[in-house]
Amino acid sequence: MSSSEQVSGSEHQSRTSLKAEPLVTPGVGAGFIATLRRDVLIAFRHRSEIANPIMFLLMVITMVPLGISPERAVLAVLAPGMIWVVALLATLLSLDALFRADYEDGALEQLLMSPQPLYFQVLAKVLVHWFVTGLPLTIMAPLLGVMLSLPAAGYWPLVCSLLLGTGCLSLIGAIGAALTVALRKGGILISLIIMPLYVPILIFGSSAVTSAIDGFPYGGQLAVLGAFLAMAVILAPVAAAGALRISVNG
Repeated sequence: MSSSEQVSGSEHQSRTSLKAEPLVTPGVGAGFIATLRRDVLIAFRHRSEIANPIMFLLMVITMVPLGISPERAVLAVLAPGMIWVVALLATLLSLDALFRADYEDGALEQLLMSPQPLYFQVLAKVLVHWFVTGLPLTIMAPLLGVMLSLPAAGYWPLVCSLLLGTGCLSLIGAIGAALTVALRKGGILISLIIMPLYVPILIFGSSAVTSAIDGFPYGGQLAVLGAFLAMAVILAPVAAAGALRISVNG
């Protein structure tokens, strides 16, 4: 057999092996975990972004007795609504950075072109945002209640309502962050888009704490917040994924 025939035979074998070995796309779970792990590592490398909402929360709650009244009776009345409003604003403060870094370094375009469903990629990023923003705010809720003289009956409903409500805030906020990701100064626009959608969550969250303090059942308000969270998990990543495609490709 001549050398040319051997070369052609080897080329034929290599082509056959390439055809026989199709590209294997990672599963949905693998892509979700990879995005989750990547964003967690980035978040812990930028610890100041984690501390900013917490510091904002503490500063505002500290100034409430100085600006309104240090009397325990007055603070106890204001505590449920005040803690919820400040938690909402602290979450809103960190939403602009949800997709901003990925957009600026080109990673967001890679996510849009990847074979992985964008729904799960967005859900992973929102989960990390809640982990570094909403969860610390929920954990700090008892301390904030002590600072504002919250009655003992309101602590457990406050923690439960924030646990459900901050998840809704992060999921709904992802829609506004996706719509404004291509804008240099989209923080104010995010507030205008998202704030009306936050109003029901604020009402039911603070109402649960107030009802518990007054001795009324608060399970209904928590059930509504749970329903909001379930709907947000299903619909918000879909809407955010569509908004990202419009913002990046449009």
